[in-house]
Amino acid sequence: MNKQLKTIALTTAATAGALFCINKLINTLSISDNILGKTRGYYYDWRFGKIYYTKQGSGKPLLLIHDLNSSSSAYEWKHMIQLLSKDHTVYAVDLLGCGRSDKPNLTYTNYLYVQMVSDFIKNIICRKTDIIATGISGSFVIMACHNDPELIDKMIIINPESLQKLNQIPTKKSKAWKFYLEIPILGMFTYNMLHSKDRIGDCFRNKYYCNISSLNEKDIDAYHEACHLGKSTSRHLFASMEGKYTNINILHALKELDNSIYLVGGEEEADIDQILKEYTYFNPAIETTQIRNTRHLPQLENPVALYNQIKIYLD
Repeated sequence: MNKQLKTIALTTAATAGALFCINKLINTLSISDNILGKTRGYYYDWRFGKIYYTKQGSGKPLLLIHDLNSSSSAYEWKHMIQLLSKDHTVYAVDLLGCGRSDKPNLTYTNYLYVQMVSDFIKNIICRKTDIIATGISGSFVIMACHNDPELIDKMIIINPESLQKLNQIPTKKSKAWKFYLEIPILGMFTYNMLHSKDRIGDCFRNKYYCNISSLNEKDIDAYHEACHLGKSTSRHLFASMEGKYTNINILHALKELDNSIYLVGGEEEADIDQILKEYTYFNPAIETTQIRNTRHLPQLENPVALYNQIKIYLD
């Protein structure tokens, strides 16, 4: 019996040691190109961690918020910043848990990001601002505006998350999955496997882009780097998202908002017609448009077409 226990203990230790070495190797190699580090920015010392941001241009302030995803960062706006900064003071942030911002070990919630957006505007921008956000990030922009309408003027949301998905709440199964992902060695190994360069490349080809011939390999590398910066601690955000803690019911806020809201969909985005109809049903004042031959990230796939639509609305 003792011999069996000893064998099990040795096998477990050897496996854990091997996984630890694999994790360390992945974390080292994935950030070796230092793509994100080549952009100079600033840090906002927020109460839950330092928030990385850039500031460029002059004119009315415009805040760019990337999609809430463990592999996303302000990198997704690299083309749009150059275009928009001609007429605006453009701020682009890495959300807490993403990219170059701090990635504390905590449960990330939609309300956490509502507070982050509000505090960033109050303490860094210091003026009423327009906002462009992608995907699920649009939900906490809507909530932030509902909480304090004086902070935000016009809102543009690119491929907003469906209201049905936002209504999903944590379950026993999702909580168990979140718990597993946060286990130090095994959870990190699983996270690293789910965020390999091949998997991120598949996301670009099957979800983010419509025309893969316009796909830049450097973009895949940047996303791969972003999710492994800080020794893969973005897994805490990933675990919270998988646990459905970043979802929130925005119907009440959506119905009551009197601000200008413009929804932009990629024409080839899954279920985009239905999603846009959902939003306009609950707030008929919302305006919508679609960018042809694009999917989830038109700001990377066809930035000029997106800019032309956005400029009309902001002007």
